[in-house]
Amino acid sequence: MTAKIKPSQGSPYARILGVGGYRPTRVVGNDEILKHIDSSDEWIRSRSGIATRHWAGPDETVAMMSVEASGKAIADAGIDPTQIGAVIVSTVSHFKQTPAIATEIADRVGAGRPAAFDISAGCAGFGYGLTLAKGLISEGSAEYVLVIGVERLSDLTDLEDRATAFLFGDGAGAVVVGPAKEPSIGPTVWGSEGDKSETIKQTVSWEEYRGRTDVTDVRFPAITQEGQAVFRWAVFEMAKVAQEALDKAGVSADDLDVFIPHQANMRIIDSMVKTLKLPENVTVARDVETTGNTSAASIPLAMERLLATGQAKSGDTALVIGFGAGLVYAATVVTLP
Repeated sequence: MTAKIKPSQGSPYARILGVGGYRPTRVVGNDEILKHIDSSDEWIRSRSGIATRHWAGPDETVAMMSVEASGKAIADAGIDPTQIGAVIVSTVSHFKQTPAIATEIADRVGAGRPAAFDISAGCAGFGYGLTLAKGLISEGSAEYVLVIGVERLSDLTDLEDRATAFLFGDGAGAVVVGPAKEPSIGPTVWGSEGDKSETIKQTVSWEEYRGRTDVTDVRFPAITQEGQAVFRWAVFEMAKVAQEALDKAGVSADDLDVFIPHQANMRIIDSMVKTLKLPENVTVARDVETTGNTSAASIPLAMERLLATGQAKSGDTALVIGFGAGLVYAATVVTLP
């Protein structure tokens, strides 16, 4: 006799219920970056829009920043930590291969015994995590999911690499995703272009670094990129992905209240706004100016700042898109918490 499996009892819809962020206390201006590269403040600002970034101190670990951001998100959502059924952490800067840092974070926030795992999807990681959270809620595996984007990219920055020394910052952003009575997270448009994986990469693999007999002549692994190739890809291809996400959600540019792209570069953001023909009344996140590129943390950090400063409000319709190393991308339309 063939057994019949009961259908899932999850909520048909999910939404972001709360958001929180953590930025390290140390603020690093362009003047400090210029001690290591032959450039100028004007060049850095004109090419990236970045004036300052936050770099973590010794005690501001990936786990510590995540716990701080998560605590704020849980409080903002108005739930008890024990109600969290899954913790998803997106990061490329947790240096232990195992165990997943999500397990430590889950314990420290008081979540009990949830599913907990890490994902590596670079700057698209938050979008990947959000999509997984929506699926877990829909199929009944968890009622509430904590999604975290966190990076200590200062640990992976080569201060003498003129193409990247000024780009990266540290921080953590978190959201709580839970059940909803109506669609509040649209279909995700995501994918990868592995043939372009060399455009953003780690300079030396951990295996190669370990295998060097004389590491005094070998720089610690860092992130590097082919700036122009990445810029062209982001400007021309990611606007198409963003438009597809709008179309799949049944939303037009005129319906949007907020645009929260990955905070990679101000020129990329401005170009996407122009290509998408966003109306002037749409609030655009430009957190990159003072936070730098924080990879997986950039979208939730930007979201948290827009809500905290009143530039966006609860219930606003927002288009979010992340893109980066892989090359990978993820875009969706959400209702802000």
